[in-house]
Amino acid sequence: MRLLTKTTLYFLIALVPLLLAAGFYLYYRFSNELTLRMDEELITEEIQWMRYLRTETENGTTFILRTPEILIYPVNAPVTKFPTIETTDGFDAKENRRLPFRQLTHIVPIYNSHYLITIRRSQEQRTALVANITRIMLIVFVTLFVITVLVNWLISQSVWRPFRRSLQKIGNAELQKMEAIHFEETNIKEFNDLNSSLNQMVGKIHSDYVSIKEFTENAAHEMQTPLAVVQGKLELLLQDSNLKDEQVDSIIQASTALSRLSKLNQSLLLLAKIENNQYETQETISLTEITKKYLKLFDELIKDKQVKVETNFDTAFLLNLHPLLADSLVSNLLGNAVKYNYSSGRIIITITNNKYQISNTSHLPSINPQQIFKRFNKSKNSANTSNGLGLAIVKKICDTYDLNITYHIENGIHHFNIGKNKTNFNPIIL
Repeated sequence: MRLLTKTTLYFLIALVPLLLAAGFYLYYRFSNELTLRMDEELITEEIQWMRYLRTETENGTTFILRTPEILIYPVNAPVTKFPTIETTDGFDAKENRRLPFRQLTHIVPIYNSHYLITIRRSQEQRTALVANITRIMLIVFVTLFVITVLVNWLISQSVWRPFRRSLQKIGNAELQKMEAIHFEETNIKEFNDLNSSLNQMVGKIHSDYVSIKEFTENAAHEMQTPLAVVQGKLELLLQDSNLKDEQVDSIIQASTALSRLSKLNQSLLLLAKIENNQYETQETISLTEITKKYLKLFDELIKDKQVKVETNFDTAFLLNLHPLLADSLVSNLLGNAVKYNYSSGRIIITITNNKYQISNTSHLPSINPQQIFKRFNKSKNSANTSNGLGLAIVKKICDTYDLNITYHIENGIHHFNIGKNKTNFNPIIL
């Protein structure tokens, strides 16, 4: 759940009970206030009728009044100290239905007689007024609620805008352009603290990147030179005719090991450069053409093993990829297909607009798809079988350039598939 959504949800959880409580409170106070006003009117009217009775009965005359709303007549009952006011139901002849009434009942002394005064007032208008006021209050509260939520959302959007800008910069950050990233100051202290920490982090990352880049570049020159010198010295020693057979074998073994070390060094440096994004994409590369080139380069090896190559080049597989990495991608996959194949085996290369597949026969068992692209992974069934760094380099190239590579085995044929994701999809067909 997003932070803005969560804070808004908590705000609503707190606001809704407050609005409900305020609504009930206002309804209760308004209803009581109307009832109090009506009771005061009833008492005022009773006082006026008591004055009128004293005037009319001053000469000993008996006064009787009976209307739907007022009853005044003499009774033989004790005087009540205070009037009784209550809500009751009564029949309204005009409306021809029963309606709620507010009724005052009081027995008062008028000269030597006791009179019962009953005054009733219909509460229909009061009920209608309360209903209308309640409806208005509900509309106001709902409008207030919606406006409050909208204003809170707009304020939150404005307040969190610097954070989203910083987040977007982090998401779009590229290692080579890290130095140009700067998180600006805002008018919010917490965001300023965050941006300050991010600026320090970006500076540290850029500094480390420059250091690693310089190291890989220097290592490429410094390590390869002594390896080449040693290799050359060993080759000179092999030309010495006075060497014994045992010495020649030792020199050959040392030369082979040194050659492997040189290739390993080159592969590790290539991985480091790929991980540091030191290969900028400059042009669109056709893996179809590169595959044709390496088929020619591996032609002697393929003929020595008598491997049959089947090609299905429907369209060009175009990528935004550095030429050196494209060569490394194809040479590693095709080299493994030849290396781990058996005599008179098959290599099947299928290329479409958005799919690149190299398949080969092999006596080797299936390798766990989750392990095959790891560095120096070895087969459990053979201690001498290792895919070294070749497939690790292929996987790193695919990850860096947003390609999807998968491996599976079917009917004794090992399949390596490379597919395009949306960011590296090129619909051009040659």
